[in-house]
Amino acid sequence: MPRHAPLTAAILLALPLFAQADERADRHQHEDARVLDAVEVTASPLRNAIDDLTRPVDVLRGEELDARKAGNLGETLERQTGVQSSFFGAGVGRPIIRGQDGARVQVLSSGTGSLDVSTVSVDHAVTIEPFLAEQIEVLKGPATLLYGSGAIGGAVNVVDGRVPTRRVGRDVAGRAEVRHGSAADENTAMFRLDADAGPWTFHADGFRREASDVRIPGFAYSPELVAEEIEEGVSPDELAQGRLPNSSLSTLGGAVGATWFGERSWLGASVSTYRTDYGIPPGAHAHEEEGEDHGGGEEEEEEVVRLDMLQDRLDVRGGIRGIGPLQELNYRVTRSQYEHTEFEGEEVGTVFENRGTEARLEAVQNEINGWRGAFGLQYGDRDFSAIGDEAFVPPSVSRDLGVFVVQERDFGDVKLELGARHDRVSIDPAGDLPTVDQNATSLAVGALWRFSENMHLSANLDRAQRAPSAEELFSDGPHIATQSYEIGDAGLDTETALSGELGLHVHAGRFEGKVSVYQSRFDDFIYLADTGLELDELPVRAWVQGDATFTGWEAEGQVDLVENATGLWTLRVFADAVDAELDAGGKLPRIAPSRVGTDLSWTRGNWRARVGAIRVADQDDVAALESATDGYTLFDAGLTYHWDVGGAGWEAFVEGRNLGDEEARAHTSYLKDVAPLAGRNIAVGVRVDF
Repeated sequence: MPRHAPLTAAILLALPLFAQADERADRHQHEDARVLDAVEVTASPLRNAIDDLTRPVDVLRGEELDARKAGNLGETLERQTGVQSSFFGAGVGRPIIRGQDGARVQVLSSGTGSLDVSTVSVDHAVTIEPFLAEQIEVLKGPATLLYGSGAIGGAVNVVDGRVPTRRVGRDVAGRAEVRHGSAADENTAMFRLDADAGPWTFHADGFRREASDVRIPGFAYSPELVAEEIEEGVSPDELAQGRLPNSSLSTLGGAVGATWFGERSWLGASVSTYRTDYGIPPGAHAHEEEGEDHGGGEEEEEEVVRLDMLQDRLDVRGGIRGIGPLQELNYRVTRSQYEHTEFEGEEVGTVFENRGTEARLEAVQNEINGWRGAFGLQYGDRDFSAIGDEAFVPPSVSRDLGVFVVQERDFGDVKLELGARHDRVSIDPAGDLPTVDQNATSLAVGALWRFSENMHLSANLDRAQRAPSAEELFSDGPHIATQSYEIGDAGLDTETALSGELGLHVHAGRFEGKVSVYQSRFDDFIYLADTGLELDELPVRAWVQGDATFTGWEAEGQVDLVENATGLWTLRVFADAVDAELDAGGKLPRIAPSRVGTDLSWTRGNWRARVGAIRVADQDDVAALESATDGYTLFDAGLTYHWDVGGAGWEAFVEGRNLGDEEARAHTSYLKDVAPLAGRNIAVGVRVDF
């Protein structure tokens, strides 16, 4: 536990006592503090309220989501307990949940996979735009029951409403926002329109973002690398500082959709596109070519690498209510065509393509002897290929078919949840490589005990399995993003995790808090291990298996401190820590250090404001051959003014992040030694809802 943990624990224990001591707290403030309890979690087929779930779920929406939105999903969610960002430059940030990322964390767009290739390599972006989200749901711990073996570490569901699932309730509703950020001279604009017309509801949205190279507090290279360069005769003036080279980006996209609503059924569809062009910071993607130095000799000169990515997507959704023993039957089908080209200077380096299809059928049953539940089928098909210098994974066709069931029942003050899922995963690579067929079976039991009016205790036990991905099975070549020559193993077995979690949720008067402890024990955990060998001047790393254990805790508390003539003052305190190590000895790489943070928010009339800070500890308990990172503290603040004009609500805002302009290097990132996080960023903008 970090040195801040005792203080955090003391605060969290004291706050409910403080809240209970003030019996004069009025009822409407209690309801304000628990607004998330009424939020429907759409990632669950039963669409329970967040306070009725035994599973740990966070929902980011409304004013809080507006304050946290960023250019990628990882950065948007990184102030949620247990969630960090992979960070691979300004254009890439995939969520990491409780120390697990990549092929273990499923990223969803309104319940179906993103169908990109962000799990193939850490420099590949997720094709989901956070600024268009209605709400973002984070499922912590194994989510394999609902979304298959790719969610053994959790799932993130971005609800965008592109296929309307309910009527607007008026002729036209919409939202628009424009903002400018100082750190990268970034300009972002988005709009959304929804309209009812007879039995139809229509949707349209669009966004665009343009950003220059990101400002950073000092050198792009870490102090250790700067010292090495100077020792080799490089002048400090020749090293990148002040801005992170080749970190500019341009992103745009949009969608149109429509849904027909009948008396007992509905059917909708949307078509969408996502296009982005972003750079990879030098040193992160080091293809090299020969050039001439000033003395007429020859030296190695690094290529500038940019990714030009596009995805076109079709989503179809529908449902029927009241079919015999079924309360409702819902279905989703998604078809995606994805391609991105990696340019090395003016030349095409590698082209990645992915043709993906995902179909899902969910049946929600009528209550049977007190049991409520759902069951369903899910099918996925991925036709992947990579051609070029970084084609370290052969073309392959992956198919998986899963069947699942979830059930719940109340026994007095105790709610019991049961679930099971079985997947059949097949990966057929091109050439003479063997087809790999594997099974993955997951079982779960959870309980929610409401032992008092103000508290409930949750307990979850999962046995989850994950089939290895094509990258882990068949890699054989230089993977420049990870600066290694990767070798897969077609003989890898299914990995199995036995996970347990205990959680306590308190909501008393003006206070709400939760704390949880968890552990996951993996048999045959798949990871990338250093071999000590070199090939093509790159270290050779092999995909191998070994038993591993992830252990961690999370705590969060929020209290309305006071409401008087000065306004409503609310304090939030949060902290988390995770440890991951191999049972045979040694740490796993890129595990996030412990964190503790606080936010103080204020509301009075038309004004809202907040100030906050997060302290990230040193991470010196590292894997073999992995460098340590120093801790850092980031300060942020925001001020918003709201006014109404007719039926429209307008807001002008200013937001500041990393106000101390501190050099911060994310330990979870492959770029920690060559690319720090952005320096001070002041964003100003206007948004309107109507």
